[in-house]
Amino acid sequence: MAGNPSVSAKIGILGGGQLGRMLLQKAADWNLVTHVLDPDPNAPCKDIASSFTIGHFNDEAAVYEFGKELEVLTIEIEHVNTTALERLEQEGRKIFPQPRVIRLIQDKGAQKSFFREHGIPTAPFTLVNNKSEILSGGTELPVMQKLRRGGYDGKGVQPLRSTADLDMAFDAPSVLEAWVPFEREVAVIVARNSRGHCKAFPPVEMDFNKEANLVEFLFSPSSLSPAVAAEAERIARQVAEALDMVGVLAVEMFLTTTGELLVNELAPRPHNSGHHTIEANQTSQYEQHLRAILGLPLGDTSIIQPAVMVNLLGEKGFEGPARYEGLEEALSIPGVHVHLYGKLLTKPFRKMGHVTVCHPDLEEARRIARTIRDTLKVKA
Repeated sequence: MAGNPSVSAKIGILGGGQLGRMLLQKAADWNLVTHVLDPDPNAPCKDIASSFTIGHFNDEAAVYEFGKELEVLTIEIEHVNTTALERLEQEGRKIFPQPRVIRLIQDKGAQKSFFREHGIPTAPFTLVNNKSEILSGGTELPVMQKLRRGGYDGKGVQPLRSTADLDMAFDAPSVLEAWVPFEREVAVIVARNSRGHCKAFPPVEMDFNKEANLVEFLFSPSSLSPAVAAEAERIARQVAEALDMVGVLAVEMFLTTTGELLVNELAPRPHNSGHHTIEANQTSQYEQHLRAILGLPLGDTSIIQPAVMVNLLGEKGFEGPARYEGLEEALSIPGVHVHLYGKLLTKPFRKMGHVTVCHPDLEEARRIARTIRDTLKVKA
C-alpha cells in the first residue's frame, strides 16, 4: 500500500523501559534501525537501541527534536507529549498509535466517555473535578475513584467503600466508577495495521498481588467459555476499530458475576498482559506491534502451548542495586523462560522482570509458576 513505512524505516520509540527493550529485541531480528528517548541514562533500552537519547518523553521540545529526523514514531508508555507528536504528524512523520488516540487514552475520563459514546460495555461512572464534589453528598458509595491523568501500575486508584474512606479521596479530576461485582479480570491484546486489518490474541486471565495492586500471575488460555472468549475478542476489535488506531492495544475487562464483560481500561502499546506471547503464541505482541506500525500483514495470534506468566517484583523491604536470588534454580526447570529487564536498582514491588512457564498442562504450569514466585527473588 502506497505511503506505508517499510522495514528499512528509522523507528523512534518514546520510552526506554522494559516494553521498549522487548520491542527492540524483536526489531533486531529484522535489522531495524531504532532510536530511543528516555530521561534515565541507565534505562533498560540504553545498550540495545541503535541510538539512545537522554530526554523526557513528556517534554515538547525534546520529543520534537528527537522525532523530526525519523520516519516512524511509536511509544512504550502513554505519558508522552502529544503536542509535539501532533506537530510531527502534520510534518509528515508516521506516528503510531496516532497522537489523537494517545491523547484520548491519557485521560481516563475521556476513555470512559468514549466507551459510552460508542456503545462499548463499561461500568457506570461519573466525572468529578475535585474532592469537594465527592464530599457534597451526591456520591453513591461504594465507588472506585481513578485519577483522570497520570495513574499507572495501581497508582492513582482509590477505593471508596463507605463514608469512612472519603478522607482518602483524591482532590483532583477523577472518574468515580460504580462498584461492580466481578468474577475475574481478563485482557485481550488486539492489533490493527495501517491497512485496517485487525487481529486479536486469545484472552488471558489475571491474578493480582493485592498489596501492590499489580498482576502477579497471568494465565493463557483463560478459563472463559468459548462464547465468552469470542465476545471478549469481539469487544477488543470493536474498541480498536472505533479508535481507528494503528498498533497494539491492550483492552482490560471485568467478567461480572452475571457473566457480562465490561471494559475497564486501555493501554495503546504492548502490555504486561501480552508478555507470554513471546514464547506461547505464534506471533509475539512485540512482533505484531512492529507489523502493525510498518503496514505489514498481521501475524498468526494462535496459542502454541499453555503458559503462565509470573511478574518478578522487587521484594518488600529491599531497595538499592538489584540482586537476584534463585535464578539458577529457576533456570533448571524445563519450560521456564526468564526475562530480566536490566534495571540497576530495585525497590518494593518494582517490576524487575517476568518469567513465562510453558507446559502442555496448564495446571502443571500453574504449579511451576508458584514455585518460581517462591524461589526467584529480587533483593538488594
